[in-house]
Amino acid sequence: MNTQSVLVVIKPDGMQKAIAGEVISQFLASDLKLTGMKLIQVSLKLAQSHYGHLRGQFFFKEIVNYLTGNLHGGNPVIAMVFTGKNAVKRARRIAGATNPEEADPKSVRGKFGRVTTKGVYENLVHVSSDIKEARREISLWFKKSELIK
Repeated sequence: MNTQSVLVVIKPDGMQKAIAGEVISQFLASDLKLTGMKLIQVSLKLAQSHYGHLRGQFFFKEIVNYLTGNLHGGNPVIAMVFTGKNAVKRARRIAGATNPEEADPKSVRGKFGRVTTKGVYENLVHVSSDIKEARREISLWFKKSELIK
């Protein structure tokens, strides 16, 4: 398979738990190459664009509030781009299942995620779902000049 890139975002709950370094280390331990990284206070516009495909879902407002940090003390996020063979599949394996209770205990979500008493997944990281979505998301979060080849 050709080299591809994937967006990985440490969400506000991961920042609030002060585990960003451990999360980054877990991705760096793979042989994926870090080609972009920045700390961002997510705007309402960016969050709505990022989750645009979910507009109209009953939970849309809540996930937008989640990504902007409104549910976790106004914390920023760390957005990263990793590049390599099968980057999307490999990054998703490192992150673990979306539901932290179903995630491999060695994955980021399995180690650090939780489901709140209200049923909200605090799953710490976002990872692009497929190659097409990765391209769309990376272009939302990064300018080409911010990425290293």
